[in-house]
Amino acid sequence: MTTDTLTAGRITGPARGALKFRLDRWFGHAVLIALAFLCLFPVYWMIVTSLRPANEILEGSLWPSNASLDNYRYALGAIPVRAMLINTTVISVAVTAIQLVTGLLAAFAFVRWRFAGDKIIYALMVLTWLVPLQVVMIPNYLLVAKLGLLASIIALILPHFASALAVMLLVQAMRSFPREVMEAARMDGASNWRLLWEIMVPNMRGTIASLAILVFISTWNEYFWPLLLSRTPENSVVQIGIQMFMTAEGTQWGPLMAASTMASLPILILYLVLQRQVVQSFLQSGLK
Repeated sequence: MTTDTLTAGRITGPARGALKFRLDRWFGHAVLIALAFLCLFPVYWMIVTSLRPANEILEGSLWPSNASLDNYRYALGAIPVRAMLINTTVISVAVTAIQLVTGLLAAFAFVRWRFAGDKIIYALMVLTWLVPLQVVMIPNYLLVAKLGLLASIIALILPHFASALAVMLLVQAMRSFPREVMEAARMDGASNWRLLWEIMVPNMRGTIASLAILVFISTWNEYFWPLLLSRTPENSVVQIGIQMFMTAEGTQWGPLMAASTMASLPILILYLVLQRQVVQSFLQSGLK
């Protein structure tokens, strides 16, 4: 009995550590599964509700007894979903590309050269990131109106030509770029243009990919600025189309969820296709 006690005492330490590690890992997985369920269930419920007939909208079943695509047909006929999706895609792609280009050029200027007031200019630019969009919506609206661009897709893109977030993220990435590589390129006679686009940009793919994903999703989900400028559904974005199913007479939940599902599909497909790149880009860029 004494030997068994000593043996138990000898294995208690390592066994207890291994057991604690397994319990911690199981607990971590359980928390992640619960969080994944909380994130995915609203998406599942949106899709299920879009398949319910009008007389089953308020049912609490996990799957409709008479699933149909009537809500999708009604949504496609009630609003120009295809035109809105095309407009939203064009705006999102254009804003993403423009912000990447302007962000790279501005960040390279801040990192590459030292000039009078550069830190003050950079600080002021960073402060603009803290200004809510609602504060500058009216000045931007007046500017767009004076340019004669109201009710146009260009008006939805113009205020987003530059982004303080893009500049800040790219400045930090460029500051961590190996100076030895930059010095070697300059010794080989590389111009600043070539240094930026042929040397620095290819080695910053992770940061650029994460920034592009953030900007694209943010632009895709934008609502207030298109709402202020929209005049006709054909020149509007899909977020405005979703809002059209919410009226003073009531909310058309079935078509609303059908339109929301169609608006979410491009983002879901983008994530499924670029899932590995999305995760790696966020890890490489240090975004939390």
